[in-house]
Amino acid sequence: MNRYPAVAALLCAVAIAACEKNGVQDITLPELPGAQIRFFNFGVNAPSVNFYANTTKFTATGSATCSPAPTDTVQLRICRETGAEATTGVSYGAASVASTGMYSAIAPGTYTLKGTIAATTDHDLAVASVNTTIEAGKYYSYYVSGFYNTTAKTVEAFIVEDPIPPFDYSVAKVRFVNAISNSNPMALIAKSTTAPNADTPIGGDVPYKSAGTFVSVAPGSYDLRTTGTTANLPVRTGVTFAAGRVYTISARGDITVAGTTATNRPFLDNTTNR
Repeated sequence: MNRYPAVAALLCAVAIAACEKNGVQDITLPELPGAQIRFFNFGVNAPSVNFYANTTKFTATGSATCSPAPTDTVQLRICRETGAEATTGVSYGAASVASTGMYSAIAPGTYTLKGTIAATTDHDLAVASVNTTIEAGKYYSYYVSGFYNTTAKTVEAFIVEDPIPPFDYSVAKVRFVNAISNSNPMALIAKSTTAPNADTPIGGDVPYKSAGTFVSVAPGSYDLRTTGTTANLPVRTGVTFAAGRVYTISARGDITVAGTTATNRPFLDNTTNR
C-alpha cells in the first residue's frame, strides 16, 4: 500500500540528482545575425514611394478594398483576401516605420536600396537608389533627399549607420542628421525651456548627407535651433527628450524657403531610435 509514496520519493531523488549535476544551466541564446533598417522620404517635391532592398519590398500601405479588381484569377483571390496595395506609399516628410524606435529587420549583405513610385502612373519606377553593404548587428537609416527632378524622375538618397548607444537611464542621447541638399554644414543646439540660459551643442557642424555623433542630454523639454552660414535655418520648439531614449533630429526641406507654413520649408524632424 506504500508503493506510490516510494515511487514519488524515487522520482524526486532522480530530479535532485539531475539538478545537482547541472546546477547552473546556460540558456543564453546566440544573438541573431540580422541588421535593422528604416527609411525616410525627405526628397523635396518627391512622389510618395515604396522602399526596396534589391527586389524585396520593405514598405507598402494596404487598402481594404479591391478596386480596380485584377483580371487574373489568382491575383483576384489574393486581392479579395488581403486587399490591394494602396498607391499612397511613404509620402514626403514621413518614415517607413511610424512606431517609436521601430526598425525593419534585414539580412546582412550587399544591396541596392531603392525608393520607387507608389502611384499608378510610373508605378515601381525607381527614383532614388544607393548601393551599400549591410553589416550584421548594425542599425541603419536610408534617406531620400535633395530635390526631385520631374524630367529625369530622379532624386538623391543616402544611408547612415545608427550606432545606438548603450542604455543609460540618467540621460537621453541625441544626434543630428543633415538632409537639406542646398544647405551649408549646420550644427544643432538644444536650449532647455526650464533653464533658458543653458545651451547644449549636439555635436559640431554636419554637412549634407551626414550624421553627427550621439550626445548626452539631460531629460527635459528643449527648443532646438541650427547654426550655420545659411539663411532660413530650421528651428523647432517644445521637444521633449526622455531618459533612456535615443533620438535623431534630421533637417529636411528647402533652405531658401522662408516662413513657417510651407510644406517644403526647412524643418527639424524628431525620430526616436530607441
